[in-house]
Amino acid sequence: MEKPGSPPPFKSKTPTTFFQSVLYAWDGLIHTAVHQRNMRMHLIAAILVGLVGSGIPLGLAEKVTMIFCVLLVLFAEVLNSALEQLVDLATDVQHENARHAKDAAAAGVLVLAIGSMVIFALILVSNADTIFMNEQAIRRQVIAGGPIAFFGGALMHEQKKPLWLDGLMFVASLCLLGYTLTWTESYVLSAMTFGMLVVCVSAAWKRQHARAQK
Repeated sequence: MEKPGSPPPFKSKTPTTFFQSVLYAWDGLIHTAVHQRNMRMHLIAAILVGLVGSGIPLGLAEKVTMIFCVLLVLFAEVLNSALEQLVDLATDVQHENARHAKDAAAAGVLVLAIGSMVIFALILVSNADTIFMNEQAIRRQVIAGGPIAFFGGALMHEQKKPLWLDGLMFVASLCLLGYTLTWTESYVLSAMTFGMLVVCVSAAWKRQHARAQK
């Protein structure tokens, strides 16, 4: 029997099709991007990694390692967000064990992020000769890629913006990304960068939708 004033019993959303399962998972990813600042920082870093990898002629092993590190850090951040919300749901009072659980989950993400940065630095150092030989390509990638990363971060920023501005920044980032395709060294990494931009604009749309509902 329910207590007076208690919240209604939880009813899980049971997907009836595989497509609905994917939509629920996608909503979880976008929710994390909207509400977790660290996730937004990881997404910007993923855009930068994709731009670097697509602008420098690296080997297959290096490219696969970069993609794996990016996805692993994003995966860990999503799990960390889920654990934080489960802890908040389990207790509504400050508890030392709850704090330790959250800190441990965040530490796991930190370890992966630091490890990924070390691996990324090792890849760049190991390919220093290739990088110096392609100085013009790197300069070109910085000129086009810098604004792409900026637009991605601006789309996810918490500051209230008009819908047309979000749309304009997304279109501008797509145009710049399309321009980089004329010299890309990896269409897979370029596609990853595009995927990160889609997450950014989806987070912006979700934030706009939430504000419109208030």
